[in-house]
Amino acid sequence: MAAVEEKTRYSEDELKEFEVIITQKLEATRNELNFIRETLSRKNDNGTEYTANSTKLMEDGADVSEKEQLSQSAGRLQKFAQQLEAALIRIKNGTYGVCRDTGKLIPKERLRAVPHTQQTIEAKLKASN
Repeated sequence: MAAVEEKTRYSEDELKEFEVIITQKLEATRNELNFIRETLSRKNDNGTEYTANSTKLMEDGADVSEKEQLSQSAGRLQKFAQQLEAALIRIKNGTYGVCRDTGKLIPKERLRAVPHTQQTIEAKLKASN
């Protein structure tokens, strides 16, 4: 019986391994997100070191572009952090590692590479077609 149960869910030890991976990725993501937010808030400070008008206009354009890129990165990181947090919740409630489409166990290799995934490769490919 244990072998059948093993195929439908990961063991507590396996879930702990994934929890460590997810927690590390979440911490790194939050650190990067905080760095970007700090950078963006510093970019909102108007410095007094530049007084030439033409130089200032070019820098303003570059600053706007850089702020947009940083904001987009922050948005992606925020979404990734939310997905990782949701994965931690799935670990706690025992549904982690089970494909939401097929109900099959997602291979460990995939979960190690994409720990927030909720689909097997086959289900993801089928859904994208």
